[in-house]
Amino acid sequence: MRITPYLFFDGDCEEAFSRYAQVLGGEIEAMLPHAGTPAETHVPSEWRSKIIHACLRVGDQRLMASDDPPAQRKVPQGMSVSLHIDDVAEAERVFAALSEGGKVTMPLEETFWARRFGMFTDRYGTPWMINCSRDPA
Repeated sequence: MRITPYLFFDGDCEEAFSRYAQVLGGEIEAMLPHAGTPAETHVPSEWRSKIIHACLRVGDQRLMASDDPPAQRKVPQGMSVSLHIDDVAEAERVFAALSEGGKVTMPLEETFWARRFGMFTDRYGTPWMINCSRDPA
């Protein structure tokens, strides 16, 4: 069994996933617009270039997403994408890069359970947690 987070964006999925791939050193395996799919006729013409499905591979993990048509868009809540990073310098780099232009809700700092932990919502509306454990797992 594998658990894969699936994110919904407000029309900027392609930009967000390009950024995530750059920061996380991942590879975009899929970036499919509505145009040319059976779903094309179910979205407004200005929405056809928006993404119906995206897949980003980072190591052996995947993150998937799509653009959520405006009538269906809901702001994410009650969840975060949690990244576990073994190296403090790498945790700091990823936190700084992904939180840029977003809203930090807990600065990346030492906690009783981690060498570094922090939380933010990125500029695309995705909530993240960065964790650098005391004992890498």
